Amino acid sequence: MKTVFGKSLLVLASAVFGLFCFFALVILVFMNSLYYETNTRNMREAARLLAPFLNESVFDHTAASRRQSPLPATGGAYRLTLTGTDGTVIYDSGFDAKNMENHGGRPEFVAALAGNEGVALRKSSTAGIDNLYFAIPVYTGKPPRISGALRLALPVPSFGGRVAAAVLPNAYLPFLAAAAAVAAVYAFSRSLGRSFMRLEKLAKTVSSTPHTEIAALPFVSVSDTEEFRALESALRNMAAELARRIEEAQAEGSRLEGILDGMNEAVFAVDGNLVLRLVNPSARRLFSIAEGDEPYFLEAVRATELEDAARRVLSGGGPEESELHLSLGGTRRFFRVFAGPLKPAGGVIIVLEDVTRLKRLEQVRKDFVANVSHELRTPIQLIKGYAETLPDLPPDDGETLRRGLAVIQKNAIAMENLTADLLSLAAMEAMEDSDAPRPEMAEQEIRPLLDEAALTAALPAREKRTTISLACAPGLRATVHGALVVQALVNLLDNAVKYTPDGSRIVVRAFKGGDEGGELFLEVADNGPGIAPEHLNRIFERFYRVDRTRSRGASGTGLGLAIVRHTALMHGGTAEAESRAGSGSVFRIRLPAGPSGRGREGAK
Repeated sequence: MKTVFGKSLLVLASAVFGLFCFFALVILVFMNSLYYETNTRNMREAARLLAPFLNESVFDHTAASRRQSPLPATGGAYRLTLTGTDGTVIYDSGFDAKNMENHGGRPEFVAALAGNEGVALRKSSTAGIDNLYFAIPVYTGKPPRISGALRLALPVPSFGGRVAAAVLPNAYLPFLAAAAAVAAVYAFSRSLGRSFMRLEKLAKTVSSTPHTEIAALPFVSVSDTEEFRALESALRNMAAELARRIEEAQAEGSRLEGILDGMNEAVFAVDGNLVLRLVNPSARRLFSIAEGDEPYFLEAVRATELEDAARRVLSGGGPEESELHLSLGGTRRFFRVFAGPLKPAGGVIIVLEDVTRLKRLEQVRKDFVANVSHELRTPIQLIKGYAETLPDLPPDDGETLRRGLAVIQKNAIAMENLTADLLSLAAMEAMEDSDAPRPEMAEQEIRPLLDEAALTAALPAREKRTTISLACAPGLRATVHGALVVQALVNLLDNAVKYTPDGSRIVVRAFKGGDEGGELFLEVADNGPGIAPEHLNRIFERFYRVDRTRSRGASGTGLGLAIVRHTALMHGGTAEAESRAGSGSVFRIRLPAGPSGRGREGAK
């Protein structure tokens, strides 16, 4: 039985049975020993009483003396045997002495003839049964001397026979005591088992109760013993403390999970075998790791550089930082990597911070500086050259002076325009990337804005005999920032005039697309040389040139289309271009027709 009741009953019953058997054996051994000691003592006293009646004539070996008893009657309790000093049997109360063998070699006679008491227990060769023998020496004459030995023999019944006489009348008492002991053991085991069952029930109740309610549970007496009551109290306290710690651990885990979920950085935790143990959502999205999937680290990231960093940390190299680039989804991305030991469990924690945008911004900054430097180099050199040359001209060389001043003025205007466009672009970007106040938008008609832009571009268009046509539905209205829209249209018209042949035709269109209240489309179409497809995705970048031959002879800051794009973004719209080499180009601004408010989102 594998219950507390069964085991305790078995153990205690076995112990009781064992003790019963032990004490029974001890008692039987004691009774047996007491039997021999009592009979030996009685035989000693009887022998000492009989010895004084013996004289020298008793030990005469004549036939007459061997036939008659030399002692008074002994009552038949003991068998009496007398031997001479040589062991010859002189008299035996149970058998004819003449037919008995010499007893000088019997151990009790050996001891008696040596002057000592002799005791022996053995089967009699004469009678054929077990006997207890006691022999003493017999002294006669003056001075006393050993004339022979006197031996008493007592038939010894079997051990069972001796015990039966004492045990059988009271045989029921041991069984009664054993039954009482078993009943007591049963009651104790049952009580112990019930106490443990109540304790188990209490443990299940406590485990299913929130720790805040454990203290309010009714006190159920598990047992009336002090130890079980102390155990019950300890169990309640332990359960409350354990539940509290579990709740704290869950809260801490939730906080940690919230922190990891909110991190933009990819976080990995691996064990000593480089098996993933923790992956935050950013890492799963970045490396396309399915939820619940925990492969080896290398299988997940497919980057030996990260595996090498983890192994260096595991080998005791300590925390380290590095930068690497990975190709993810066909895109090259840059990461700042931190790898450090994960204590105390062992392992490595790896954090990847995506710095691709910073790298690109750094490259944009470098390109911007290079482009600005390139754009400024030529006008600065021209201005510096003429400024150095003009003071040395002859006073009468007015024509050269006028030409030099015109060049200086032209390049100064170009630098001024470049600076103005840079400031305008910087202001737009600052509004897109911060909480600075945004330009106010208002609902207004679109046709006047087209007229204003066409009027601004009319002079350079006439110089190239270029016609500007406007197409706008009457009463077309939208919520826009008029000045920014006009500036964007002027930039598009300026590019169209510059890059189309003389006598070309440019069309400016404004219309709404889709359902009423849909997007507002502003388009500038020309019939110039067009733009190759590979350049269309980059022409709205700052200072981007399709090719130098196309730009030769055309003045400009290289920021016009970038300003157009940012104008569209500030309205919550987009800027795009359609073109094919040799077939002209269409530049399009798509703006929400309703109230804006998506400029910031669009800019992002």
